Amino acid sequence: MIDVEDKTCPCCRGPLHLVGEDVAERLGVVPAQFRVLVTRRPRYACRACQEGVVQAPVLARLIESGLPTEALVAHVAIAKYADHCPLYRRAQIYGRQGIDLDRSTLADWVGRAAFLLRPVHARLLDKLKASSKLSPTRRPCRCSIRGAAGPRPASCGPTRGTSGRGPGPIRRAWSTSTPPTAPLPSRSSTSPASKGVLQVDGYGGYRPLAETGQVALAFCWAHVRRRFYELAAAGDAPIATEALERIKGLYAVEADIRGLTADQRVAAHQARSRPIVEELEPWLRSRLAAVSRKGKMADAIRYALARWSGLTLFLADGRIKIDSNVVERAIRVTLR
Repeated sequence: MIDVEDKTCPCCRGPLHLVGEDVAERLGVVPAQFRVLVTRRPRYACRACQEGVVQAPVLARLIESGLPTEALVAHVAIAKYADHCPLYRRAQIYGRQGIDLDRSTLADWVGRAAFLLRPVHARLLDKLKASSKLSPTRRPCRCSIRGAAGPRPASCGPTRGTSGRGPGPIRRAWSTSTPPTAPLPSRSSTSPASKGVLQVDGYGGYRPLAETGQVALAFCWAHVRRRFYELAAAGDAPIATEALERIKGLYAVEADIRGLTADQRVAAHQARSRPIVEELEPWLRSRLAAVSRKGKMADAIRYALARWSGLTLFLADGRIKIDSNVVERAIRVTLR
């Protein structure tokens, strides 16, 4: 409130009365503040018998005899994994607030939290196994957790700075009310998967799952398109250019039906995408016979034909996207 000091009329010196006000709003911030929580446990004894001392038991802690509260550990973990703020930057931020915490200490807190969150991880895997469609990703990452309590994901390696892969299988629901799910990183062919559709890239580690009959592999058209794009960008490559134009038609259909239900997507794929696919396969086979079998063009064509059943799986299943990169970009986790 900014008010005038003198509430008398400057002309006649009569009293002024309020006729209105101007209100302006601005956005401010109160920086996060550390606080020390002190726990007192009084001890009581009997003056008559002088035997025994009564005291309330110690409350359980996330880190026994440790400094942080559960809220502080959660704050560090969220800053690292949700806000993508590396631990060394967290240490610098806390240092500016007068709290000296080493990065290794923060890493230990995160590791202990991960160890105790194993039941949540197990529950996520159970829910993923019940899904009808999964999209595993294999994005490379750097692991910086060291000194962590309990077992660590094998994909993170034994030491700080080791390359890993993450996240692991992802369930991307069509309904916006159902959140995506991503458990711990895994690149193994024995990764948890539902008895349904696994939308993958060309990585061969997923083939054993398909051979056992557990899942059907839906391959990604973006990986097919990329090979022809590289050839077209390198120079005059009419076959690669025409392949890109044909594949472009599939992406045009996908753009038009984005957000529709699975049944509506199937109907659109059958009406518009199937003719493109049925013309593309014989065209690729004819071009394969006309180019050198040792050239990059032949490799690009064979890559597509070898995965044709998985590439065309989207025609009969509206849950499948032709581009697995769309799903991968939906959830990006950076381990630093």
